[in-house]
Amino acid sequence: MTSINILAPAISARREQLSTRIAFFIAGFSVAAWAPLVPYAKARLGLNDGALGLLLLCLGVGSIIAMPLAGILAARFGCRLVLVMSSVLVCICLPLLATVSSLPLLIVTLFVFGASMGALDCTANTQAIIVERASGRTMMSGFHGLFSLGGIASAASVSGLLGAGASPLIAMWVVVAIIGIALVKASPHFLTYGSESKGPAFAVPHGTVLF
Repeated sequence: MTSINILAPAISARREQLSTRIAFFIAGFSVAAWAPLVPYAKARLGLNDGALGLLLLCLGVGSIIAMPLAGILAARFGCRLVLVMSSVLVCICLPLLATVSSLPLLIVTLFVFGASMGALDCTANTQAIIVERASGRTMMSGFHGLFSLGGIASAASVSGLLGAGASPLIAMWVVVAIIGIALVKASPHFLTYGSESKGPAFAVPHGTVLF
């Protein structure tokens, strides 16, 4: 393994690379688990298409707000803490998304779920950049491939469970169990830092990035 920035602790390549892949798998697996629940939530609350569309915006708003905050938190407290906490919040939200019948509670749950997913995604990418630079190889496409694989696996398994007659809650507990196992495997090797430089943890976007 090539040498890395002296400001970052040395990382043992294989374990940190594997933990990064698992982080992306968790992110993809988590977000795709919500998609098969949408028709159930719509029916449970008696929503029309317009109300459902507005409700789904809560997830995006939570994600957008959380992403820059996750970068700051990862830089200060390390990727491990943010990845673990966001994954735990996802596991709390998923059973609620399968059962809540109150519109205000579903709005709050979707917002927290979106924020957790935004933080998880942002921090996984932060760790991926550090691990990729440490390896001296191009690895980002492979990391993102695990996100897609997680999404496919989650959508297929949840849809299969629902099609076999399982309740949405049972399906979500299965998802939570898989996420929990993956997190236990990966978390010891998540990075305890979140930046290789002394630059700012957050910078105001300009130009094309802002657009």
